[in-house]
Amino acid sequence: MPTHFEGDERTKLALDTFIKFTRAAGAFESRLLHRGQLGDLTLSQFGVLETLHHLGPLCPGQISAKLLKSSGNITLVLDNLEKQGLVQRVRDTEDRRKITLTLTPAGEAVITEVFPRQAAVIADEMSALTPAEQETLGRLCKKLGLGASESPDSIVNQPNPLSVS
Repeated sequence: MPTHFEGDERTKLALDTFIKFTRAAGAFESRLLHRGQLGDLTLSQFGVLETLHHLGPLCPGQISAKLLKSSGNITLVLDNLEKQGLVQRVRDTEDRRKITLTLTPAGEAVITEVFPRQAAVIADEMSALTPAEQETLGRLCKKLGLGASESPDSIVNQPNPLSVS
């Protein structure tokens, strides 16, 4: 569905592209959820567990930054994960303001089971694109995510660091 904006061509193209981008991301996320590999986890809960699994203990602010979620949202997600016994908050003994999050053994068991299934579903959904298209999309998304902080050619012309040589 294109924009119905009647402004200049530059803005119309940007709005059309934005609509396609957000609809594609929403549809992709919806398909992932409907494939049911996360069990009772939300995408945010999965993101927290996956981050702690791969990066180790972190403070809530670090998790918030990694997942691009507000601190309020992450606090709620962490509260629910803690109630389920999947994460624990550990206060620093020297600075009680500092809290570190760790996976519990139950949390480690859940993410160890769920992550490979979710990764397979993501790979399956991404197979709508060729490997070259996936690399291009990855570079373009990174460029868009960085916005004006990088020069256009510095991102598009870089090799994808995640591609296998």
